[in-house]
Amino acid sequence: MLKNVLITGYRAHELQIFGQKHEGIPFIKKAISSRLTPLVEDGLEWVLTPGQYGVDLWACEVVLELKKTFPDLKLSIITAFQNPEEQWKEDKQEYYRSILQGVDYYGAISRQPYIGPWQFTARDDLLLRKSDGLLLVYDEDAGDGSPRFIKEKAVKKQQNEDYTIISITSEDIQSVAEDERMNDVGDYEDSSF
Repeated sequence: MLKNVLITGYRAHELQIFGQKHEGIPFIKKAISSRLTPLVEDGLEWVLTPGQYGVDLWACEVVLELKKTFPDLKLSIITAFQNPEEQWKEDKQEYYRSILQGVDYYGAISRQPYIGPWQFTARDDLLLRKSDGLLLVYDEDAGDGSPRFIKEKAVKKQQNEDYTIISITSEDIQSVAEDERMNDVGDYEDSSF
């Protein structure tokens, strides 16, 4: 049973998503929810995330929604450096701050602004140390991307101790999208005019 799970994945720009109204976001969130809900039902206590703009924050939205049904579930954002949102556009900063209002713990590895990649390494090492599993939105077939680094570290951790890796691939998200479209068609066919 997992007590603490780390959720991360692609940044929004890596998925060619440049706004909160992108049609793919609800499917990504639904895929995360479908993997996360059974873990919560089995006793998951904490969801940890680096809080980057993309999968991390969409996962936070999912957790905040799940907390309505499972009030004991806790959410933590641990960033690599102080105030990562300062360089973002205003609408993304507002979105980030709205999510921060719902987290149970917020911290930064470094109390300074971005200095170097060591901050990301230190953050990832801490998040892996504090979690018993990783829920990762990543598609190895698609090539590189920022999630590759955390996946490599998680696989090493898994070789040495009991560590669970749960993947969500583009096929999983596509399947959610197709199911939703089928449901929409079914709703349309069931309605009487």
